[in-house]
Amino acid sequence: MASNQSAAPAYEANLKFFPGFRQQFIRTSGAIINTLVGGSGPPLLLLHGHPETHIAWHKVAGTLAKQFTVVITDLRGYGDSSKPGGGLDHIRYSKREMGLDQIQVMNTLGFKQFQAVGHDRGGRVLFQMMLDHPYSVEKAVVLDIAPTTEMYAHTNQEFATKYFWWFFHIQPAPLPECMINATPALYLANHLSAQSKTPGAVTPEAYAEYLRCYRNPSCVHAVCEDYRASVTIDVTIAKEQYGLKAQQPLLVLWGQKGTVGQLFDVLDLWRKYAANYTGYSLPCGHLIPEEDPLGLLNALYHFLRV
Repeated sequence: MASNQSAAPAYEANLKFFPGFRQQFIRTSGAIINTLVGGSGPPLLLLHGHPETHIAWHKVAGTLAKQFTVVITDLRGYGDSSKPGGGLDHIRYSKREMGLDQIQVMNTLGFKQFQAVGHDRGGRVLFQMMLDHPYSVEKAVVLDIAPTTEMYAHTNQEFATKYFWWFFHIQPAPLPECMINATPALYLANHLSAQSKTPGAVTPEAYAEYLRCYRNPSCVHAVCEDYRASVTIDVTIAKEQYGLKAQQPLLVLWGQKGTVGQLFDVLDLWRKYAANYTGYSLPCGHLIPEEDPLGLLNALYHFLRV
C-alpha cells in the first residue's frame, strides 16, 4: 500500500475550492482514493455523502485547517476515486471495505489515530470504522443519519417517498443505472434540491463538480452498489456485530428541517449502537456542511480535540 501519483489523472480544478491544500491519489488494498490534505494540527478526516464528493466540505475545510491537519477524500466509487466492481454480494462496497480505504489512507499519511466527520454515506462508513478500528478512530461526528437498519425498519410511506432512492438504488443492475444515466443532470438536481432546505446552499460551482462526476456511468453504478451493499453484505456484518457498541465519543448532528430529523427520533435510535454519544439538530436540511457551515464549525470546535 503506497501513495501512487500516476494511478489517476489529478483533477486540479478541485484545488480552487481548497486553497493551500495538496492533492494526491493513494492506493489502498482495494481502490485508489483521491485525497486532499491541508493545514496543521491534529489529523481530522472528512467523509462526504451521496450524491456529492469531497467538494461538499469546501465551506468549512479552510477554517478547520487553521487548527487541524484536514484530510478530505472521495469515497471509493465517488468523485475522482477509483470505482471497482461490486463483487459477490456487493462486498467491495460494504462499509467495512469502504472504511478500510480510509484507514489505509490515513496510515499512508502517517496518522495511526485521528478524529473524523462523516456526512450521509460517509457517516455510515465512519460508524463502521468506529467498530472495526476502535484504536484508530478517536472521536467521530456523523451528520444527518440514523443507523441504516433502524431507518429501513421504521420505514413508512412518507419516508419511502422522500428517500425513494434508498429503494430505487437497491434494485438489480442495470435498471436503476440505465434510468439515472438517461438524465443524470435532472436526477442530480432534483436530489439535491429535495435534500436542501436552504436556497443557494449548493453553489453553481459545486453543483458543476457533482454533475461532472455523476455523468460518469461508472460512478452511477458504484453509487447503486453502495446502496445494494447496505441491504446485503452490510446486514450480514451488522448481524455478526449485533450488540457491539462503539465506545468512542460520538457527536450526532442532524438537520431540523430534513427528513431524518422530522421522521425519526435520532438520538434514541443511536442508543443501541453507541455507548458514549450526544447530539442535537441544526436549523437546516440534510446538506449540513453547505447549508449551515457556521453551525457545523461551532459544533466541531466544541466537540473535537484540538
